[in-house]
Amino acid sequence: MSDNIAHALSGAGGGIVAMILTYPLVNISSRLQVQKNDNDKDAYKNTLDALAKIIAKEGPKGLYSGLSSGIFGIAITNGVYYYCYEAVKAIFEKTKPRGQSMSASESMLSGAIAGATVVLATHPIWTVNTRMTVRKGMEGDNSNKATSKSSSSSAFAVGKSILHHEGIAGLYAGVQAALMLVINPIIQYTVFEQLKSKISKTRALGSFDYFLLGAVSKLCATGITYPYIVVKSRMQVVQEGEERYSSIIDAFKKIISKEGISGLYKGIHSKLLQSVLTAAFLFMAKEALFDWAVWALVLTGARKARIGSNKA
Repeated sequence: MSDNIAHALSGAGGGIVAMILTYPLVNISSRLQVQKNDNDKDAYKNTLDALAKIIAKEGPKGLYSGLSSGIFGIAITNGVYYYCYEAVKAIFEKTKPRGQSMSASESMLSGAIAGATVVLATHPIWTVNTRMTVRKGMEGDNSNKATSKSSSSSAFAVGKSILHHEGIAGLYAGVQAALMLVINPIIQYTVFEQLKSKISKTRALGSFDYFLLGAVSKLCATGITYPYIVVKSRMQVVQEGEERYSSIIDAFKKIISKEGISGLYKGIHSKLLQSVLTAAFLFMAKEALFDWAVWALVLTGARKARIGSNKA
């Protein structure tokens, strides 16, 4: 039986572990990304300043606003991504001689198909999560009416509010930028697979190797695609008047015009740290959980037992 389900389960589990460990950085980077007026007295100057102000104003729990939707989102995202990625990967591998690895182009195509599927399936979850994460820093801001009315509500209530005020389009705000960001996991997994292939030819990989490979691959991907991450976050938060972005190009023009090139890189320090740690913990946890996922599937009869493991 295919190991796709085991990869999906271990990927979802690894994502949950990574999200819980790094969520304060997710929170801070999201708030910095949507912040426009750096001269405001309450504006966050940098990662440490944001950390101090959030704790002072909202308490430690402020760093975890939106965590429930984040955990749900990452579990679904990683589950769908790994299932699709491994399914496409298996198709390519069937056409190759035993032991031959996928080429870089095949890794990229696998990542593109899996990434696009994930975006279309999970974007509403991340729109809700972004609104819930940044709303504390935007309370009282009329540009965030749909979310502020549900400022103490659950993720479901926030999603319902968005749907009521903005329709389906509101839940898919910023989806164009999100689809462009499919290149992020493509870069990440291509770098990961190529480095893994080279190292595995010389020795067996351990948990710390997966930690480092995950960190390096994500660093490359996030550093290259960060401006699109900022644009996506901005578009997911309600904009009005001159601040409303009609398209990705319009968002780039307005951000550069009002904030300069640096506006496209707001929160990059916390995002890079968060992304690198998340990917590192994810890959390490996924590899550790894979055998458990296989065991659980065998135990439930969803997979036939066999000697050895088929780890990716």
